[in-house]
Amino acid sequence: MAEIIGVRFKEVGKVYYFDPKNMKLSVGDRVIVETSRGVECGTVAIANKEVNDTNIVHPLKTIIRLADKNDLARVEENKKKEKKAFAVCSKKIAEHKLEMKLVEVEYTFDNSKILFYFTADGRIDFRALVKELASVFKTRIELRQIGVRDEAKLLGGLGVCGRPFCCNSYLGEFQPVSIKMAKEQGLSLSPVKISGTCGRLMCCLKYEQEAYNDLLKKIPKVGAIVSTSAGEGNVVEANPLTGVIKVTLKKAPEAAPSTFKSTDVKVIKDAQIKVDKKELEALKKLE
Repeated sequence: MAEIIGVRFKEVGKVYYFDPKNMKLSVGDRVIVETSRGVECGTVAIANKEVNDTNIVHPLKTIIRLADKNDLARVEENKKKEKKAFAVCSKKIAEHKLEMKLVEVEYTFDNSKILFYFTADGRIDFRALVKELASVFKTRIELRQIGVRDEAKLLGGLGVCGRPFCCNSYLGEFQPVSIKMAKEQGLSLSPVKISGTCGRLMCCLKYEQEAYNDLLKKIPKVGAIVSTSAGEGNVVEANPLTGVIKVTLKKAPEAAPSTFKSTDVKVIKDAQIKVDKKELEALKKLE
């Protein structure tokens, strides 16, 4: 076991573990820490606690000190510089006629580096741009290409539910989401129905998946062969939430499906929910 504190560098960013060096810190405290890219100012997201060594990447970086007024003033000054740097970089991108979209600019706490985050459809040769930016700002320049999910997280906005993006509100890290989740939840596989504003699968599919995994164990899947009070048949529709299934009876295949509660039928041979190749090919860009 090792004592750690968790620190965030962005409002809803990933939490990183640090060695508190015998300091007792509270959630919300601003601290100066040593990171792989230099000295940074972050916010304590997890107060002192002990965690398993298996959950830690050793050696842990250390807390240098609590942030003072001068440190916080520098953070605010850096924010002002970032706005100016954004305008300069946007102008340079236009001058170089590069097919890229600048999303965010970030100064490191000690001003030793400026990071420019951008999106683009493919690889971009930005070497000339980096040289020009370095000559303007007289410091190290790093351009990072990010994905559309990261762009949504940085910029924020409202989702189809009318609430702020989950990734921008409280999700520290993205969770893997798959087409199979949408199919298991009985959702339409139309890209408009299952994708978020970023154009990728909605993160909220992940929230409900555990509940659906449990419910799907208690109900026959579509394609299953079941025995009912009216005879054997094939399940053509299943609603895990209500526990209601629709069955096409073998003795009357042309008739409308009959409705039963899943608890009132006996499963002879269950089926599996699969995403076929055509569906996967059509929707793979959403994952």
